[in-house]
Amino acid sequence: MYSNHLENLRNELNLTKKELANILGVSNSIYARWEKSTDSIPTRRLIQIANYFNVNIDYILNLTNNKITIKPNAINYDLIAKRTREFRTDLNMTLRKIATFLNTTSSTWSAYETGKTIILSSFLTQICKKYKYSADWVLGRK
Repeated sequence: MYSNHLENLRNELNLTKKELANILGVSNSIYARWEKSTDSIPTRRLIQIANYFNVNIDYILNLTNNKITIKPNAINYDLIAKRTREFRTDLNMTLRKIATFLNTTSSTWSAYETGKTIILSSFLTQICKKYKYSADWVLGRK
């Protein structure tokens, strides 16, 4: 899913996997699984990585090959909730319909839209790929 771009970013700064894992505050094995795409990167960590490298999340997720410089910013949970709700309504999808598409529950999706929790990166990626949304836009980064 994001192995090539994530590895390229790390290599551009001549960092080892261990060094980047330490910077991010995660174990070497967790970071290695992210880079190999065997585990999804949690959304908060995805934002942390994008902020560290000053790049767009769409690039990290391989939603685009265009690497754009984006200055680090704090996570705005209210904006993420608003945009999560906004793109669902723009697509004319009910809570049930989007939950079914993602194989989750309506209450889980509702928690994203109300800001009780942040959208899972795996769900974000699925939606962005299918409906051509920018993960950076949804996460309030541009």
